[in-house]
Order: sequence, then structure tokens, then C-alpha cells
Amino acid sequence: MALINDLNITSQIAALANSGQVDTNQIVSLLNSALPAGQQIASSTGGVTTGVFKRFGDFDQVKAKTEVVTTGLWSGDRGVLTTFFTSSAQDDNWDATIQSTQYYLNVYQGNPQLSSSAEVQYAVAYGHYHGSGSRDYSNEDTLMATKGTYFQYKSMLLEFGETKFSFNNSVGTTTDSNDIYVINVDRGRFRESMDPGNWQLSLSGSNGLFHLIDDSDKKFSDTAGKAGRVFNVVSGSLNLGTENLATVKIAYDTVTGEGFGKFYPDRGIIILNPKAVGSLVGTVKSTGGASLGNLSGSLSTAAEQYNHKRLLYAISGGYDNSVDEGGFMARRTENVSTQHFFVRATNREFNYSNNPTYVNGDGSFVESSFNTDPYTYVTTVGLYNDSNELVAVAKTSQPIPKSFDKEILIKVKLSF
Repeated sequence: MALINDLNITSQIAALANSGQVDTNQIVSLLNSALPAGQQIASSTGGVTTGVFKRFGDFDQVKAKTEVVTTGLWSGDRGVLTTFFTSSAQDDNWDATIQSTQYYLNVYQGNPQLSSSAEVQYAVAYGHYHGSGSRDYSNEDTLMATKGTYFQYKSMLLEFGETKFSFNNSVGTTTDSNDIYVINVDRGRFRESMDPGNWQLSLSGSNGLFHLIDDSDKKFSDTAGKAGRVFNVVSGSLNLGTENLATVKIAYDTVTGEGFGKFYPDRGIIILNPKAVGSLVGTVKSTGGASLGNLSGSLSTAAEQYNHKRLLYAISGGYDNSVDEGGFMARRTENVSTQHFFVRATNREFNYSNNPTYVNGDGSFVESSFNTDPYTYVTTVGLYNDSNELVAVAKTSQPIPKSFDKEILIKVKLSF
């Protein structure tokens, strides 16, 4: 803070105040004429200042701008997942000693026993309306896991009054399904939402290799409920590397006549119809070659069937390393709010430095040529609020020379 004892300045300010019309730019100009260079006030119009700070003008800021950003869904912003691991804490014992295994399996991009960077990418689960595929009460005095799973996702995704998941069929209506497969992407992976039209799931079985996508095409949906946008899962291809749009091969299984599933991008969830995908893909084998049965699943209640294990191996077998084909391709999309600040340094501004090394002890310039041609180098821009608190710092890629014959315009972008 500075004290101004110049009667000429104070009288001019008083005259402005008494005139009934106060021009703030005139007041700033009067104050700056009496203040030393380091304490001068920047003009509200973003005009010239010789002070350390400069206030942004009305045209120096672009606010409330939203950008849509899409990146790879998996760890490291990768767009395709080709390795699939589970934790031994879950899958070592398939006889219910690990209770979470009855409900779901977490899938990692690396072996969590060998790599500290292994992260959960998604989980697979199987649900049945009546609890089939889990031990019933005559075999285990616990809640049937598949029934709990079905009703969990029913309450999360279906509208009030809908009792079961239903999928499109070949006659133009829908067919209720008693059972479902669930692929639930980790919340930290999809952030705001998965990107419709930008995922492809490859499944492998005795009938061959098949690719599932959604039918969003131009990323607009006709159906949106409490779970957000909803798309149908179909058999097709993204046609990556070409100019062609995604190709829908078939919208429903030709044998059962039922659709393959539903896609909820805003929840990061893919629901599959076991009957349709089982008919399409066929029998699934483990990594060691042992048959796990048809992907449609087992409905036995004598013991836990772990049907979601079949889906796990159908997905992991969907990547062919020899030709680099398949895998689980996916991207996420999010709306990022941005503000743009245009930092302008005119030819008369910021040509001197308050760095102590800039001058000698007597106040003269260390570099004598600065007497007639001063130079500075801009390396950092600090953004301050009205309380003079530093809220953001921007660094230039290299020092930018500044002198009386040079002007600088630096665009600073804040994303949040």
C-alpha cells in the first residue's frame, strides 16, 4: 500500500468524484502517475502498465467453454486391452472359500502377483432372476449369489415397473431374460462415460471369433432412462484404420432370434444375453484347454457354477497374438471445462526485471547496454485472483525475449 501526498493528484480525483461521472480509467491513470513503477495499477481495459501485475481486460478471457475429450479407456490411456489377469485372492478357490468370487471377478491388465502397476480394469459377473447357477438353500444356507447379482443390476439400470432385463428380438419386439452377463468397467477407467461407437469386445469359442459393438452409429440414442443413454449390443466391427463407419453384421442371434445385450455408456456397463451370446460363440475353454461348457451358462443349483468364469475366458481368448487381432477395445469421453487467458505484453511493458541480479548495488544496470535497450526473458506466467493469491502457473517451453521492439501474446489454458 502507498500513501499519496500529491495535492494536485488528490484534487483531480476529488473533482472526478464530484462530477457525478467517474471514469475509472482516469482514476487509474492519475494514481499511476504518482505511484512508483513496481506498485502501479493495471488499467481495467488491459492497457499498458509498467507494474509487476497486469489485470485482464474483458477481451483477454474466454470463460465457460466446454471441450469433449476422448482417450483410451484402459490403464495408460491405452485403447485396447490384450492381456487379462485375475487375482489369486479371488480365483484360487472355486469352491466358495472366497465368497466374492461367487459374485464377480476383477480383471487386471497385468499380473497383480508380479506387478505393482497392475490395476483393475473391469469386473465380470453372472446374474439369474431365480438364483440358478448358484447353490440353492438345500445346498448352502446363504443368499444365492446369482440372484443377488441380477437384482442389484436390475435396481441400478431398469426403470420402475420393469421386472426383468429384456433384449430385442427378430420379430421387432423384446424378449425377457432370466439371466445376464455383466461387464462392469472400473469407475476410474471410464470417468464420465464410455464412448459410444468406440468399443469392440471380442469373444472366442468353439464357433470361432466374434466381435460385439453397440448400434449407436452417430452416438445418439433414442432411449435414455434413469441409467442414462442405452444402446443395443450387436455383432459387427468398428472398421478401425478405415474411413468407413462401424459395420453391424447381425443385430440378433440367428438361431435364438434374441438380441445380444444392452450398453449403458454413462454407467460403464455392458449387459449380455447369455442365451444369444452362447449360441453365437459356443463352448469356451480355459487357458489350459479344459472345456468350461457353453457360454450360455449352467443353471445347476447343486454347486456354484461360476458362469462368469466362462465369460472371462471367452474374452481373454478373444485376442489372437499371432495376428494382433481382437482384444477389448474401448475409449472414454468426458466434458472438460476450460478457460482461456490471453496474456499480452505490449512493447512498453515488462522490459525491466526486479531480480536483484539485474542491477548493481548502486542501482545501475549490470549490463550497460540495458540503459538504452533493456531486455528481459519471460519464462513463467502467474495467474492471481483479486486477493493477490497465486492460483495457477504456466511455464513457457523456452525463454521468450522481451524488449521495447517486441510484443508477446501468450495463451494460457486452464482445464478442470
